[in-house]
Amino acid sequence: MLVEMSRKLGLIIGHCALAAVMASVGSPVQAQENLEQFYKGRTINLIIGSAPGGGYDLYGRMIARYIGKHIAGNPLVVPNNMPGAASNVAAGYVYNVAPKDGTVMGALYMGSVVDPLFSDSRPTHDPTQFNYIGNANADVYVCLVRADANVKSFEDLFSKELIVGGSAIGASTHDFPALLNAVLGTKFKIVAGYPGTREISFAIDKNEVQGGCGNTWSSISSSQRDWFTSGKVKVLAQEDATGYPELNALHIPRTLDFAKTDEQRQMLELYYSQTAFGRPYVMAPQVDPAKIKLMRKAFMDTMNDPELKAEAEKIKVDVIPIAGDVLQELVKKIYATPKNIVDKVRVALAQK
Repeated sequence: MLVEMSRKLGLIIGHCALAAVMASVGSPVQAQENLEQFYKGRTINLIIGSAPGGGYDLYGRMIARYIGKHIAGNPLVVPNNMPGAASNVAAGYVYNVAPKDGTVMGALYMGSVVDPLFSDSRPTHDPTQFNYIGNANADVYVCLVRADANVKSFEDLFSKELIVGGSAIGASTHDFPALLNAVLGTKFKIVAGYPGTREISFAIDKNEVQGGCGNTWSSISSSQRDWFTSGKVKVLAQEDATGYPELNALHIPRTLDFAKTDEQRQMLELYYSQTAFGRPYVMAPQVDPAKIKLMRKAFMDTMNDPELKAEAEKIKVDVIPIAGDVLQELVKKIYATPKNIVDKVRVALAQK
């Protein structure tokens, strides 16, 4: 009798537990309604890890104007600039400080994603643990020079010095030319400390510096188109594995074309692999997976929004998005690179 009662009691408890679990999970429709209820009337802060006016800021503000209508509940999305340490300040804020409830998203430099792989100087975040929402554009980076500088071609950089503007260590405008100096033997003289690409562009305009290296072609060709139509500034080389079709058609060389050994090529290819996610958008590791799924879909819907595409075409910027789950796997792949190749790049960057 006692055994039979225990068995029945166990069945009752089991059914109750299952019902509780099912109630907590809810149906997909209920989950969508809950998310819509959560985001309705709320504000999502988009933390842009660069100074106002540059390419990252341009993309971030454009996305902020449209993504709210693709998120359940249609929250207000407000862009806020948090420059510093090549976007690592913003990355650290999203990772460690900001609310983890799905109301904060970071728009980061790609350098803040790979910097911990190549440097131990900023242990503020673990890029492999971020939730990647998506990537706005796969960028091609270029080296630029004023037409009145002594350097007329990339080959000249092996015998002549070129003064270029750069941001902080970890930013492409600093690390890309530094790596070329260490690996290929170029003679870039980097004047570091500019807050962002807009300030570097001002410096080039004023002849305060003679050029830049590690600038994104999609941004610079839009914001400074008159440079290239007037001939005031020209592109020396592309810092990319395959190059940009428009620049390839103009026979602009790739820096990889100047690698003399397989080791040099491997080092540059590893470092340039980060350009596949030139404009990553992230949320903290602790954000609810259901919200991450919602945000990833909203991001891709935004990038395919006809109004956003029309604006991007009007201001002459490329929109070549990468889905968040794909981006997540790309980051994992880069962090799985054989240690000997990573160490060689680390040594090269340490010489900057």
